[in-house]
Amino acid sequence: MTITRWRMDGQVALVSGASAGIGRAVARELLSLGADALLVARDGDALDATCDELAEEFPERRVSGFAGDVADEEDRRNLFDWVEDHGDGLHVLVNNVGGNIVKAALEYAGDEWRAVFETNLFAAFELSRLLQPQLAQHANSSIVNVGSVGGLTGMRHSAPYSMAKAALQQMTRSLAVEWAEDGIRVNAVAPWYVRTGRIASLLADRDYYEQAIERTPMRRLGEAEEVASAVAFLCLPAASYITGICLPVDGGFSNFGF
Repeated sequence: MTITRWRMDGQVALVSGASAGIGRAVARELLSLGADALLVARDGDALDATCDELAEEFPERRVSGFAGDVADEEDRRNLFDWVEDHGDGLHVLVNNVGGNIVKAALEYAGDEWRAVFETNLFAAFELSRLLQPQLAQHANSSIVNVGSVGGLTGMRHSAPYSMAKAALQQMTRSLAVEWAEDGIRVNAVAPWYVRTGRIASLLADRDYYEQAIERTPMRRLGEAEEVASAVAFLCLPAASYITGICLPVDGGFSNFGF
């Protein structure tokens, strides 16, 4: 009984933004715990490479990929049909898609900051609503939203990104309350800087990198696998009485701010 609470055998998990970085690490972690993985990403070639890599690593698990943009309504509807065609319902949804345009608040054009909201907030809300009936088929399903410490504390730039991530945390709390009766737990994680290709150019500025590390009590960047472990824990049966929380994965950063 104890072992099965720390396993996900027989579960089906959908991970968005799964072709690289945190999304790929989350997919690998869930597969290692026994889940089958449905992976979604915009870059079809990168997604195919990820699916091939993970299928080779976990030959006993099912790994399938869908190339599409979850911020696009038509792509979401096609994704819904694709998930339905798998016929097993859905146990886990990880809303990992995200993106940022790094600027001072006065420099954003209207379409730029709205695009940040579409990617980081609206896509997660719409995908959660679309897949809710499939998640509700099972007694203990789980949604995990990948947020940011930018939604927890003040940041020196990227106001729209922080605003969207703060709203994502409120969405997490609201859906946790609303969907608890449907057997769906809804939680979030909030990473600080994680060693991925997406932030490489930003941290290439040595002064900025050193300032970021100085504000991080553990004095290092996070790894994608460390975020993936937190996501996986919130999906496990062992976390069955946890819903509506936002778990920082930040080396202590959110105690300081930036």
